[in-house]
Amino acid sequence: MASKRPIVLITGGSRGIGAALAHLAAKRGYDVAVNYRSERDAAERVVAACREAGAAAIACQGDMAAAADVIRVFDEVAAGLGPISHVVNNAGITGRSSRLEQASDETIRACVDVNVLGALWVAREAARRLSKSNGGQGGTIVNISSVASRLGSAGEYVWYAASKAAVDAMTIGLSQELAGEGVRVNAVSPGITRTEIHEKSTGDAARVERFRSKIPMNRIGEPEEIAETILFLMSDAASYITGANISVSGGR
Repeated sequence: MASKRPIVLITGGSRGIGAALAHLAAKRGYDVAVNYRSERDAAERVVAACREAGAAAIACQGDMAAAADVIRVFDEVAAGLGPISHVVNNAGITGRSSRLEQASDETIRACVDVNVLGALWVAREAARRLSKSNGGQGGTIVNISSVASRLGSAGEYVWYAASKAAVDAMTIGLSQELAGEGVRVNAVSPGITRTEIHEKSTGDAARVERFRSKIPMNRIGEPEEIAETILFLMSDAASYITGANISVSGGR
């Protein structure tokens, strides 16, 4: 039986901001689909916590850089929970930190494949499922960008900053395409946030504390703070907001 609660699909939802969002969404009345690429145990732990909070929840394996996987994941969510009403385009990677001249072809390509092509595949499938012209019931798409798109990430990962600038452009264009279709499209741009990505993806575990002095609020953001902003954009309280990009960065 289809859920009577709104259903959110969170790509890259097994850890970090995605996991924090899943936990909060479950507590706030959403049923939750957690997409993961390889960390099945972590995804299942998130799903278990969502169920403990009273939500229906499932984990769906899929590489968002593969268009066929994206379609399959959307199908699995629809079959397992019901029609999707919200999509959070969260899956992303940075690659190991370095100057651009030192980055390998593989590092740059992997980042672009997930952060640009993957984000486009997910947004395209969300548009196909949610838009009223395609028989959908409307809903929201929230793309996770980064303040890197305007700061440039010199000396760290210029290619990542460029990939997130693409997400910013996609958010603007898609919001205009879907504004009359009952679908609001917005973005959230986190600043330095306390997640595993700094160690697992960049290879720079000390990065978080090293950048503290550059943050006007002089503290590191928590995943739950990003999740709260995403939930706001998903909610009816943001009913007149589309094409927006909210920076959650402590003033940076």
